[in-house]
Amino acid sequence: MCVFRLGRRRCFLLSISLSSLLGVAVCLSDTVVVFLLLRLSQGAMLAGVFISSYIARLELCDPPHRLMVAMISGFFAIFAELLLPGIAAVCRYWPVLQAVATLPLLLLLSYWCCASVFPESPRWLLATGQILQAKRSLQEFSTRNGVCLHNEVYPGETLLSEIDSAYGEDCRPAYFSVLELRRTRVIWKNCLILSFTLFIGTGIQYCFTRNLHGYSANFYFGYFLRVITGALACIFICVSVNHFGRRGMLLLSAIVTGLSSLLLLALTQYLHGGLVLVLSVVGLLFSQALAMLSAFFASEVMPTVVRGGCLGLVLAAGCVGMAASSLMELQNNGGYFLHHVVFASFAVLSVLCIMLLPESKRKPLPDSLKEGESQRRPALFLSRPDRDNLPLLCARPPLSEYNPDNYSRLVSATWRMLTKDNLPYRIAVPAHAPLLSDSEPRGRENGTLREVMS
Repeated sequence: MCVFRLGRRRCFLLSISLSSLLGVAVCLSDTVVVFLLLRLSQGAMLAGVFISSYIARLELCDPPHRLMVAMISGFFAIFAELLLPGIAAVCRYWPVLQAVATLPLLLLLSYWCCASVFPESPRWLLATGQILQAKRSLQEFSTRNGVCLHNEVYPGETLLSEIDSAYGEDCRPAYFSVLELRRTRVIWKNCLILSFTLFIGTGIQYCFTRNLHGYSANFYFGYFLRVITGALACIFICVSVNHFGRRGMLLLSAIVTGLSSLLLLALTQYLHGGLVLVLSVVGLLFSQALAMLSAFFASEVMPTVVRGGCLGLVLAAGCVGMAASSLMELQNNGGYFLHHVVFASFAVLSVLCIMLLPESKRKPLPDSLKEGESQRRPALFLSRPDRDNLPLLCARPPLSEYNPDNYSRLVSATWRMLTKDNLPYRIAVPAHAPLLSDSEPRGRENGTLREVMS
């Protein structure tokens, strides 16, 4: 939640520093209680590292490249998961493994000295009214990109002057917290729906991985199969989402996840073993795609001023889903059937909720709460390109300004009124249309018209 005031860069550096210190402390812990408390604290700090870096990447990218940049980070995470068993086998002891995992965090502390490696987001600076810092950041970007050469005048001066005219000289910084969601409707709805879908995507994975235990009791079989399906989910998102849209692929992932879960729930004892394995792998793949796309979608539709807090809430819901799976393992699969029924029902319900989400493909990120509230869902089926932003409820089309029936009735009524003999007065048209000059008195002008009073 410190992303609200500290910004992306300072929150990242603070989280890196604290997680590094806590990682070193975990290596030196000697009791189970101290180990658990320190690991819990380090996990909270690593969440700050993930959120700040994830948001900063998106805010520094143009709309066509946001998805690819986010998925590249996902591939790095999957590569790290693939290396983790090998590193654990080499280290053998958990303090050594903890020290090896903490070493990259210590190396990232060098970002304190090099602001160009992880710069502050100009979008967040402009959205919060920090004009001087935003102009300085934009000048640094133009210099590093080769836009300003030698002693030439900044080509971005036009942009800076536009910023001055738009915000004025007396603009003061304005910070927003996640409590501002109480006064919104669309933003709160989007945050709630995406939290729900991420909760389902992480919690329902246990329903699929449990079926893999019957084929191999080896831990690494299920582990590597889950990582490989995660890589396939990233590839699926990269190939399809930019073409078919965020909402469409999120809806497809929820449908396939729910359908696979329902089939396994109802027909496991009647299906062949190979078909059960295929359904488990497909459900695991699309449930991971559902979780990844929910986090990415949430970072796009949330406004810049509250993006950090909203993404934190969405990811917290995903952690609750993972905790539900871990709880099932601790209870030795007690209540597994109820767990499967609940998450399969939630997956079906999420299909209806996803249809209320807007579409963010190739659109700029919303900055203010007003821009976030103006997002509406697109049409369910393909329609004209100019009908991309539809209201939540279909309104009646506006009536045409010209109606032949109304116009003819108006003409008839006017003609009957003018031709009546009992009017309070009648205008007689002059026989000649005299041309009057400015020198003639206005009395002659009145004498030209004959008005007969009834």
